[in-house]
Amino acid sequence: MLIKSAEYTISSARVEQCPAGELPEFAFIGRSNVGKSSLINMLTGRNNLAKTSATPGKTVLINHFLINGGWYVVDLPGYGYAKRGMRQRDELQRMITGYILRREQMMNLFLLIDARHEPQRIDMEFIEWLGENSVPFSIVFTKADKLSKGKLTANVKHYFSELSKQWEELPPHFITSSETRQGRDEVLDYIEKIIQN
Repeated sequence: MLIKSAEYTISSARVEQCPAGELPEFAFIGRSNVGKSSLINMLTGRNNLAKTSATPGKTVLINHFLINGGWYVVDLPGYGYAKRGMRQRDELQRMITGYILRREQMMNLFLLIDARHEPQRIDMEFIEWLGENSVPFSIVFTKADKLSKGKLTANVKHYFSELSKQWEELPPHFITSSETRQGRDEVLDYIEKIIQN
């Protein structure tokens, strides 16, 4: 898929404020500092479309970006950022849950996972929750360039052996690097396939 245009549309604090209409949406979520904004910028080919920050937990709203005038990339707040107060964490959780469960335009949720780490409990619980609620999702391993090929393969294999303890059918997955643009074509082709179905 060729990205001809990508533009910021709106930031919403609640799902009710998200854009009206029927355009398909592809949402991106992950723990704070997983490289979400960098991945969105790499996929769209726009360096500063999603704001990247050295400070984790920067995204606190649902951000919509219109792609090729026909579909949206949705940047959701990261979860699991410990330095937030309890009240703000609850508000963010309500916002994320509201969008994921009630937004009919969402065709797929891309769950980002840092390829350098062992399976984290918070991610595994989130994946379980997605399964329980029949949310269509895929896993995107980020920061692949930070590991040797052997270590990367071992980490991904470990993740799926953990998941297969509870899942009969494993979700689709992609291995990406915002630095080397690895995985860009695969993710965009997957989005295109969903839109065309």
